[in-house]
Amino acid sequence: MSAAGSGEVRVFAQYDRDFTEQADVVVVGSGPCGSVVAKELACAGRDVVLLEEGPPFTPADFVLDGATSMARTMREGGLRATRGTVMPTMQAIALGGGSLVNSAICARAPDFVLDDWCERFSLEATTRRDLDPHYDAVEKFLGIAPTPDAVQGQRNLLFRDGCDALGWSSEPIARNVRGCRGSGECFTGCRARAKQSMDVSYVPAAIRAGARVLTSLQVQRVLSDGRRVTGVEGQVVAPFRGSPSHRFRVDARCVVLAAGCMATPVILQKSDDLANGSGQVGENLQFHPGVSIMGVFPDPVSPQFGATQGYQSLQFIRDGFKLETLWAPPGVLATRLPGFGHALKHTLAEIPRAAVWDAIASTHRSLGRVRARRGSMDPALTWHLHPEDVPILRHALAVIAEIFFAAGAEKIVPGVHGLPEVMHDRDEARVLGSGSYGGKALTFASTHAFCTTRMHGDPRQGVVDELGRSHDVENLYITDTGTYPRCTSVNPMFTGMALAHRTALHLAERL
Repeated sequence: MSAAGSGEVRVFAQYDRDFTEQADVVVVGSGPCGSVVAKELACAGRDVVLLEEGPPFTPADFVLDGATSMARTMREGGLRATRGTVMPTMQAIALGGGSLVNSAICARAPDFVLDDWCERFSLEATTRRDLDPHYDAVEKFLGIAPTPDAVQGQRNLLFRDGCDALGWSSEPIARNVRGCRGSGECFTGCRARAKQSMDVSYVPAAIRAGARVLTSLQVQRVLSDGRRVTGVEGQVVAPFRGSPSHRFRVDARCVVLAAGCMATPVILQKSDDLANGSGQVGENLQFHPGVSIMGVFPDPVSPQFGATQGYQSLQFIRDGFKLETLWAPPGVLATRLPGFGHALKHTLAEIPRAAVWDAIASTHRSLGRVRARRGSMDPALTWHLHPEDVPILRHALAVIAEIFFAAGAEKIVPGVHGLPEVMHDRDEARVLGSGSYGGKALTFASTHAFCTTRMHGDPRQGVVDELGRSHDVENLYITDTGTYPRCTSVNPMFTGMALAHRTALHLAERL
């Protein structure tokens, strides 16, 4: 196969032999960051090849069963977890990346977070003022706007009511959607195609501008000649099974890695530890560990209706956590509910009267690493919840409990080992904020991961500069959440896209 010269999408069935492509730029990863780069560069007239390991999905492919959906759209069948402190973490494998299955939350990083990045990591132009024009450009393209009351559903509005009763701030979540019906299906794929995931927004725009999108291609190595990258190579892999077939290579003037916080370090490690003069590739792994509580109300809530995550509170953002509403298929929710057999069935039967609210925490002391496994492109992840970060999670649980009871819940199910499985009032729930339990008692997970190829103004301490440009190798850029020097304290997608937009504009002038 050779360069097509015009926009197209290729799928697994179209590869019948080893092949080579040529391009100005090869972008690895079609998630939010990679898709922005591909679209902007293609619109600037550059010859772009966008590579994605997963397949494209259509509404007919979306499965409402949570376990089946995860097995099809998530890496390692949705069962990926860290070692050390064991924590589930999910990364997508699909055209559009995580945007296909996330809740479309678009939050700008707070000023104080970006100021802290600049001060701690010797950055000169990554304040909120610097990034706002790039946030604005992405917001306009995707139609990002606050979630209207008409699609909130009772589950989200009860959260608002609870916050109001306590005098705490809350607000509708801004999301990249157009015509959302409030079907609560973000996690398993938006069948209404209202969510502006990359496969229905930035990727088609890139194709219209002439980009070639090649799916089912696993990049295994960045090619280089001395200090200059020359392209990438890898294997065609079958959707869902991952079985390899043909080899491929893409020769390019510039390589942009947007494979994600887990995959990008592995690709670099498999490329003879490329771009790692700082020794920081795969280090500094951080998460937003998320804790949640289910509350049961006297009257029906019908939680399956309403935006998956429609309301949030930044009241405690400087205390280390952000509050959100949440919904997922009952089979997924059941993994953190107490009891077995009839007891579990009884709890599940209360879901029509229930809501689930969560908090994501900024746990800066809790660090890990990403390492390549022998004979695999899947990462080996280690991460440790630091004891000094546990009080943040305890505080978050106590606050969520307060909001539930203020909103009129008759009981909550906190999901903390060693504490009562059900709590009926504020007095019983006070133990959630106490120091009577440690991190091992908590049930948490995270899909937000950062910092494994962090930006830093000092090449000895970071992998890339604030434009995403490798300190060590010419014409190699990284645009995913791995470049964050610390977590964003809010959902990371929008900031990643803003940074990617800035990098794309720089590359469009340079190439």
